[in-house]
Amino acid sequence: MNYQNFPLEAQRRSEPVFNLPPVIVALSAILVAVHGVRQFLSQETDLNVLLWAAFLPARYSHVPVLNGLMPGGIAADIWTFVSYSFLHGDWVHLGVNLIWFLAFGSAVAWRFGTTRFLVFCAVTAAAGAAVHLLFHFGDIAPLVGASAAISGAMAAAVRFAFEAGGPLGAWRNSGPEAFRIPASPLLASLRNTQVLVFLGVWFALNLLFGLTSAITNLSEGSVAWQAHVGGFLAGLLLFPLFDPIRRPTLH
Repeated sequence: MNYQNFPLEAQRRSEPVFNLPPVIVALSAILVAVHGVRQFLSQETDLNVLLWAAFLPARYSHVPVLNGLMPGGIAADIWTFVSYSFLHGDWVHLGVNLIWFLAFGSAVAWRFGTTRFLVFCAVTAAAGAAVHLLFHFGDIAPLVGASAAISGAMAAAVRFAFEAGGPLGAWRNSGPEAFRIPASPLLASLRNTQVLVFLGVWFALNLLFGLTSAITNLSEGSVAWQAHVGGFLAGLLLFPLFDPIRRPTLH
């Protein structure tokens, strides 16, 4: 068979941009499976799932009555900083998160590799929960959703996607090379107009979410914009610790 006669799009199907990283497929399947199983649970059982796995600011209030309702003890105080990201409020919430996860998580997963990416997601999820806790200390409303980790992936993608030769750069490469472009230092990246526009739009949208929640005085079911910001800032600032691609040194 003469592969040179294949259309260009067919030849590109083997490139990362057209194939999801296995870790993204696996995590997406887990998120769907977890939410799917919860649909068959009784209301009481699902409440227990939330008490064990959702992030509950009331855990840290030191109010005896509230603490008595929270199972898991100190261990759950720790693991729920990450486990909450596997739960979602409804199918729409999950679907929206999956769209952004596939778009931005894939780029970061191709660059980081499986192990680094999983640790990165856990760290940014925990950072999102920590910032949420600062603003909702003692709140009984549970925090659920992968949005903080996805926001971290968005921030990480910003660090290299707009570089020359990157997947969204003015002079972009195609295929795996686009995900291996060395990233500029953060301050240098902030001089890139595309990066500044992306950051401006992202923070403006989350500010809008925050103002909307404050005006409507909603807590349960509202957008956890503080967790988004926490995950995003963690991804933006901690990116160099996870990035395996180094800029060439000049001699």
